[in-house]
Amino acid sequence: MSGKTTRGGGLPLPVVLAGARGHGRWHLRNIRRLQDEGLVRLAGICEPDPLTPAELAEDFGSFGTFEESGESGESGESGEPGASGDVAGRAPEQSADFGALLDSTGARIAVICTPIPTHTDLALVAADRGVHLLLEKPPAPSYDEFRRMADGVAAAGVACQIGFQSLGSHALPAIREMIASGVLGTVTGIGAAGAWARDEAYYRRAPWAGKRRLNGADVIDGALTNPLAHAVVTALALHGATRAEDVGTIETELLRANDIESDDTSCVRVTTPRGRVTVAVTLCAERPGEPYVLVHGSGGRITFWYKLDRVLVQRSGHGPEEIRFDRTDLLENLVAHLTDGVELLVAPESTGAFMRVVEAVRQAPDPVALPADAWATVPAENRRTVPGIDGLVAAAAETLALYSELGASWASPNEVSTG
Repeated sequence: MSGKTTRGGGLPLPVVLAGARGHGRWHLRNIRRLQDEGLVRLAGICEPDPLTPAELAEDFGSFGTFEESGESGESGESGEPGASGDVAGRAPEQSADFGALLDSTGARIAVICTPIPTHTDLALVAADRGVHLLLEKPPAPSYDEFRRMADGVAAAGVACQIGFQSLGSHALPAIREMIASGVLGTVTGIGAAGAWARDEAYYRRAPWAGKRRLNGADVIDGALTNPLAHAVVTALALHGATRAEDVGTIETELLRANDIESDDTSCVRVTTPRGRVTVAVTLCAERPGEPYVLVHGSGGRITFWYKLDRVLVQRSGHGPEEIRFDRTDLLENLVAHLTDGVELLVAPESTGAFMRVVEAVRQAPDPVALPADAWATVPAENRRTVPGIDGLVAAAAETLALYSELGASWASPNEVSTG
């Protein structure tokens, strides 16, 4: 669906970024890249505390002038960066009032990279003004909030891209084509594994970090739903389960080694009419590695390291084949959608199955704290590990089994909930 254009003007499209610190710094750098290509222009930044000139220069470039909100009209057009790296023209407007900033800048696109509980309300503020969206993942902390956002955006007639960058990988359509052509024989299931490490500071970076709820509002900032959400959504996409109605039963095992509310060591198994998808993740890895999705077939397997756009094909009667793919940036795809009618890569409805998983995690009993003898500390890195978890994560992706079914001493079947 093409979003209706309610504000005039051609390229570069003015963009407002809500949330420019933390992961928002990545968006700043990406907007700068696309600005240099003449596709967008950073018109405004929404933060409770404005970025300092030094902060903005670190990830975007410096300006001859630096002004906060209160200036009337749009920010000036930017020129080509000079030899010093400066960006000609005025600095982006800054304001803590998102709606006012969209109005004063004449934004065509809003990039929302704010705390999870704010996503729906901010998306609807933009949609009500006819501003198109790139909304960071997870799109909402509950299925009801997701529906409120998706339905509101659709009613407003604006385009919305959900920020699952892995779904922009050219590997996905290539793998789907391999599956359809019978390269693997009959697909017997899909597993995904993510073994990452996060230190104590990660859970103290923001009031909502590691929380299931905050001030009465859902957050659901767990390993499956936020840091390793790409493992879940990518596995579901390769399985052909993208819409909410594609999902049957969902089993979860949610545990935590850290002193947090949410899960840091978890697995989920989604059953659909096509088969099973099992995703096992941890933020307490002994030796962190690249997360991957594993497609099992009767005649072979495909391993997809989705952050690297790297694919390994192993099949009967052939030697292993490794392929690297390009990736389409989601903001760039949104611009192409608005200017040339190119199809959006990650429209809200294509994340409905993922949001069913989020809802299952939300409705599950609170994560079980691992016993003290099931985790260890790494003082030099100020973090906790779960001995043996790396192998369990890999085994779950390999066998499509849950931790309790693999004999983990700290997991038991009554920690499994079905949604």
